[in-house]
Amino acid sequence: MSKGGSGAGAAGAKGKKKGATFTIDCAKPVEDKIMDIASLENDSVTVTREKTKITVTSDCNLSKRYLKYLTKKYLKKHNVRDWLRVIASNKDRNVYELRYFNIAENEGEEED
Repeated sequence: MSKGGSGAGAAGAKGKKKGATFTIDCAKPVEDKIMDIASLENDSVTVTREKTKITVTSDCNLSKRYLKYLTKKYLKKHNVRDWLRVIASNKDRNVYELRYFNIAENEGEEED
């Protein structure tokens, strides 16, 4: 019994979750001056800006999918959702990028 008790204590210490940290790369819309990333900050999470990137850190269990939802909601509110999409970065799993929809490229792919 004491073995199980000490194992549960060790598992409890390992199972303690840290806050989640994600990054949103807003380089393209910021360069084109269609978006001010300062207005994306919120009090419920810690948001830091570095040039065209936003780092979101949360003490609670913030999911990557929820952050994507909030970013889409922000884009819709500022009337740029028709031109920008939120996609996961190929390089890092905790990074999202804002990219323009490329309609011409999509039409070309459908014809092939």
